[in-house]
Amino acid sequence: MAGSGYKRALVKISGEALAGSADFGFDPKVVRAIAQDLVAAARAGIEIAVVVGGGNIFRGKQIAGIGLSRVDADAIGRLATVMNAITLAGQIQALGHPAVALSAEPVPEALDTYTARHALGHLAAGRIVVLGGGIGVPLLTTDTTATMRAVELNCDVVLKGTNVDGIYSADPKTHPDAERFDALTADEAIARDLKVMDTAAFALARENRLPIIVFSLDAPNAVTSVLTGTGRFTLVTS
Repeated sequence: MAGSGYKRALVKISGEALAGSADFGFDPKVVRAIAQDLVAAARAGIEIAVVVGGGNIFRGKQIAGIGLSRVDADAIGRLATVMNAITLAGQIQALGHPAVALSAEPVPEALDTYTARHALGHLAAGRIVVLGGGIGVPLLTTDTTATMRAVELNCDVVLKGTNVDGIYSADPKTHPDAERFDALTADEAIARDLKVMDTAAFALARENRLPIIVFSLDAPNAVTSVLTGTGRFTLVTS
């Protein structure tokens, strides 16, 4: 992929993105479009790892009224990400590109357990690696998981897919006058308390000099456009 400078990228995709406009589950057209975009990037020469969230199946706000502890709720959330990983990897394979789903949450009947060594082997073999199960423990978000996996897998960049075309000073959908940033440092993102990723994710990226690109998954060929530098995004550096 000419001009990108990236050989290996970690793409963070929220569970909500897989649901499209629905409140729950999967939108087949959206899942297919995301998979096609990931395949296009991989076929252009970038090794692609993906961390998926679980918000299309279970959200933290659902804890209220159920009586779940945070630890139990996070366990349900990790299982939701496993379902999403299997779904996305399956769609990628259906498009004719090799992919594998791995999970930090052991579910041996459904998919292999994640280790960095196994994931690196799959990436080197040209497979898109879709990672579910968070990091297998509670109290950490999938944003932090994405940054941790990117460091473990020696990725050159983290791509954080959202529903807006970068980082704003406030939600542009409710604040039309919000300022959009073309570039920020991780320290600036933390100091401004920008909510696009949690503080732990930004801090881990800063410590490992790992750039984060925040972009809209709704744009056509979003991942490939960002990786070629032609898309619209915000770059967060250390």
